[in-house]
Amino acid sequence: MLVYLICFAVSWIFAFFQLYYLSGLVLLLAAGFLYYYDYHKSGNLIHLRGLFSAFWVGGQGIACLKLSKLQSDWSLLTWSCFFLAFMGFWITFEIMERLFGEGYRPIRKGRRGKSAVRPLFVGVVVITTISLAAFLFEAAVLGFIPLFVRGVPHAYSEFHLTGVHYLTVSCVLVPALSVLFFLQGGSRRRERNILVLVMSLIALAIPILCVSRFQLIFAIALMVFTYCAYHRRVEPWLVGAAVLVVIPLYILLTVARSHDIEYLNGIFEMKNSKMPIFISQPYIYIANNYENFHCLVSALPAHTWGIRSLFPLWALTGLKFVFPYLISFPIYVNKEELTTVTLFYDAYYDFGIFGVVIFSCLLGFVCFLLVEKVKDMRNPIGYLLYGQMAIYMSLSFFTTWFSNPTTWFYFGVTGLLAFYCSKRS
Repeated sequence: MLVYLICFAVSWIFAFFQLYYLSGLVLLLAAGFLYYYDYHKSGNLIHLRGLFSAFWVGGQGIACLKLSKLQSDWSLLTWSCFFLAFMGFWITFEIMERLFGEGYRPIRKGRRGKSAVRPLFVGVVVITTISLAAFLFEAAVLGFIPLFVRGVPHAYSEFHLTGVHYLTVSCVLVPALSVLFFLQGGSRRRERNILVLVMSLIALAIPILCVSRFQLIFAIALMVFTYCAYHRRVEPWLVGAAVLVVIPLYILLTVARSHDIEYLNGIFEMKNSKMPIFISQPYIYIANNYENFHCLVSALPAHTWGIRSLFPLWALTGLKFVFPYLISFPIYVNKEELTTVTLFYDAYYDFGIFGVVIFSCLLGFVCFLLVEKVKDMRNPIGYLLYGQMAIYMSLSFFTTWFSNPTTWFYFGVTGLLAFYCSKRS
């Protein structure tokens, strides 16, 4: 923690004197150290506090480089929010670890509990069938499939039917469920094993057909993280291999969206106009989220006292259609095309800096419980839940995950699967 405190202070001083490269570098080094601290102690490649430390602090370090004209100097309040977001999480996790944790136990091979092959097979088949049916229904009603549409940059965002699309994107859970199915030993019947593989391919094909880069990355990442959670000790090359698979698919789907390089560079407004798109695009998708948080801090006239964070409730119950004022709050961003924000955006929107602290402490508490529980997990669906949380911590710089109805829909499906497995195993 002392390392982070020193690095944060130094980074702020460098930023104050507009030494942006040094400011960013210091935080990137801190992020690497913080991740290594938890990984070295636990042997867990996807330790939740390690992931949050690496990506939240590392994302801030990338943002501090100030490579885009869209970026500006942050206020002291913005810096304070970023600092307290990390400190609340880290300290809460540390306190819980020292009071109630069992320490960093040696890794044990083998899993306890009865086999859940049969309920996992049912889960794979049922979710894939429902997802495919929902996708075909949307395609029939809307009259197009985004992958086959040319010259329409936002076709992917228009491929959406209220309520139905939740079922369509549920396919992202299937590859991870398939991994658990085979980790549990698979079926004695060869045709069932083949069917599970086919279902996984269908589940991965749906995001491609929807031209949804995020859903595809989410599905692959969830599959890898679930595998890592199950085995605890995993060679880093496995994660590297997943990245090598994702990158070309990401590029291909970007092209399929009909977004040309000139269009994207015009939006990103990089200081170096000749910077390659494969660098500028990831940079903006990380760095500008912190800028959007700064916009919120600078421009917000009044807090919403929990209404923003309860958006999943308004959406999933349909109350947003009955009472539109529940969601009629503007989003404060520095450019209308770049609307991604950080994990703590809505927490600040609702309660200011106190909301950031409370929310970060709550996240630290929940992540501690999951890290402890996964050491002796009996229900295999628990690893799926852990994998989801690992993604949200890894992408803490990206959006308000827990204000997203889809997140809670995934949690709901995961809960139903866990209950089914516990009864049928």
